[in-house]
Amino acid sequence: MSDKRRLRVGAVTYLNTKPLVHGLAEAADFLDVSYEVPSRLADRLLAGELDVGLIPSIEYLSHPDYRIVPDACIACRGPVLSVKLFSRVPMDRISTLALDEGSRTSVALVRILLKQRFGLFPQLLPLPLDADAGDAPADAVLLIGDRAIRPWRSDHPHVWDLGAEWCGLTGLPFVFAMWTARPDVPVARLEIALRQARDRGLSRLESIAAHEAPRVGLTFEECLGYLRDNLYFHLGDRELRGLEEFRRLALELGDRPLREHSAKAGKMLHGCGIS
Repeated sequence: MSDKRRLRVGAVTYLNTKPLVHGLAEAADFLDVSYEVPSRLADRLLAGELDVGLIPSIEYLSHPDYRIVPDACIACRGPVLSVKLFSRVPMDRISTLALDEGSRTSVALVRILLKQRFGLFPQLLPLPLDADAGDAPADAVLLIGDRAIRPWRSDHPHVWDLGAEWCGLTGLPFVFAMWTARPDVPVARLEIALRQARDRGLSRLESIAAHEAPRVGLTFEECLGYLRDNLYFHLGDRELRGLEEFRRLALELGDRPLREHSAKAGKMLHGCGIS
């Protein structure tokens, strides 16, 4: 594939992606960017409709020929705020769980946490993106993205922040998504552009927060604090170890083929400069 053609990039519109996508237009003029929810981006990448996508980490782990480009991701090292489990009943009594279809990674994560904490394997129910989550006929509801950040219904008094629960369980960060390319895509220019976009976005968190806060129903201070304090956008050694632990625990669930590799060895990174 020529390194000169325009590359089709799939990004996400959630608030947590803004530092990664805010400067894409300035970073490169050879990128055609489209926006979709994470799970649908993964489907489009697999179908060859995209060259690179900001896809859920579970999707990367399921496809051994995918490459991470570059060392940019959406991760947390504690509470994440935007991935939560809301329950009508105590967490150890959940028997039915409605799942936000926006991210398969968060679905795997909540199942891992319920299994590890309580040995639970609840019945799973779909929660379409346009559905009213409060009306779901389930004990608990998994919400992700912007609607998880906002205050929610009082009839679901039990709340887990899945970032905090994961970090408490493992002592490691959690990686929700990363830029991932198909194997035939030339990545030299792409890695530079995506890294520059991230760095530019991180230098503009205040202006991003001022623009996005009204859209998601947050104050400027809440939005800035979320982007600055709850999220982490660099894929380093600890993030790789967290990703490997996620792969190991997801593999134990037994329902998705996951690539066998060692994240600690760094073999999943191609030219990202991380060891």
